[in-house]
Amino acid sequence: MNDSDDFLIYQPVPPEADVWGLAVVAGGRAKVMPGAQYPPRGHGEGHAFTWGNGRVLGAFQVVCVTGGSGEFESKPTGRIPIVAGSVIVIFPGVWHRYRPDAHTGWAESWIEVVGTTADRLLAAGIIRPERAVVRLANADTLSAMMITIHQRLQRRLQRYDAESGALALQLFSRLAAVQRGRTEPSPVDAAIARAERVLLEHLHDPPPMPEVAERVGMAYSYFRREFKRRTGFSPRLYLQRLRLDKARRMLGTTPESIQSIADRLGFNTPFHLSAAFKKEFGVSPQGWRKGASK
Repeated sequence: MNDSDDFLIYQPVPPEADVWGLAVVAGGRAKVMPGAQYPPRGHGEGHAFTWGNGRVLGAFQVVCVTGGSGEFESKPTGRIPIVAGSVIVIFPGVWHRYRPDAHTGWAESWIEVVGTTADRLLAAGIIRPERAVVRLANADTLSAMMITIHQRLQRRLQRYDAESGALALQLFSRLAAVQRGRTEPSPVDAAIARAERVLLEHLHDPPPMPEVAERVGMAYSYFRREFKRRTGFSPRLYLQRLRLDKARRMLGTTPESIQSIADRLGFNTPFHLSAAFKKEFGVSPQGWRKGASK
């Protein structure tokens, strides 16, 4: 079957979806001619809809429009025109409808995914229903991922195909970047990355955080806010986590004493290292070393 041929595949949700966190359970491709019925016949019970009624799905879908034009509507977005290069993200539980323009038709390619990973992306606001439509200046990478997923679906390689799930996660990552309004690192992203390197390179004796902010060209209050927004940690907590992660590696790979490790990583005393280590990892440094040596 060629990449240009229409096809439609639905699969049951595999138990492995809960283990891996993401599974592709359906996919299809169609070229809708001007004036043709939409959705095409055979779209699948539970997935077909009419423009008048719309629909609500229980899973995520990603629909790429590669040619033609049309429109999309959902409660969070209102009605949005669709052009070639548009990608529509359908969210579970959200009413929506879409259709090609009767004068142009369109070419569409889509997948349906389920899993806790997609749910967490939604809960964290990384993908958002009010930004369900994104337009890609260059859709080649996304199209290539979609084609590969379709090929794997058509070959029905196995009950659960982890590689298709991984490709779907890459696809969501690209769409999330576009939803945020950038696909390349911003100057602030680059500044925070430089600050992370400064902290990593000076675990024992880091410069004061206001000085780190100055080094990367940011006001301290703005630096703290943007650092936490991008890393999930305040600068001080980030430094603490770097130290504890390195302490854990040293405990598992070197014979150095707790005292020596605490000194090398900038902890005031072995007690401070032990208390922070146990709070973070739920086990004392001695307990971790004992478990790692078995």
